[in-house]
Amino acid sequence: MTLSTPVSPSGNCPCGSGAAFTACCQPYHQGATAPTPEALMRSRYTAFALNSRDYLLATWHASTRPAQLPPDPDSQWKSLTIVAAPSAKEGQGTVHFLAYFREQNRWHVLEESSRFVFEDGRWWYVDGVPTIERLKPRRNERCLCGSGRKIKSCCGE
Repeated sequence: MTLSTPVSPSGNCPCGSGAAFTACCQPYHQGATAPTPEALMRSRYTAFALNSRDYLLATWHASTRPAQLPPDPDSQWKSLTIVAAPSAKEGQGTVHFLAYFREQNRWHVLEESSRFVFEDGRWWYVDGVPTIERLKPRRNERCLCGSGRKIKSCCGE
């Protein structure tokens, strides 16, 4: 597995929860069931950040799951913002999120309202309509990775 974002066992989870990876998304990647659509969304974002295609496919509902996902070594997933994650109702849930990433030294934001369904005792990602926008942050703006530092001294430009 190629890591686009290194994660140490004691390091913070890529999903931005502030919790250690081992206490946050790692248990889901090792087979634990995500209790909510938001938890599944965060664990899927982490899978993108870690380039863990097997986990993405394993959590995708069979009705919409692609046969395979090609590796994406060029995208560096930097931060996740949950815009809205209303309480699930009648086995259905949604999560609206923004995911910031760099590709070929250019910043982008992916925005999506993802749909989830609860079947067979677990949550599954069904689909969403993503939009991707190219961003052009200035050198003295705060870095989009969420570090709080200026972009010129953090992830660069």
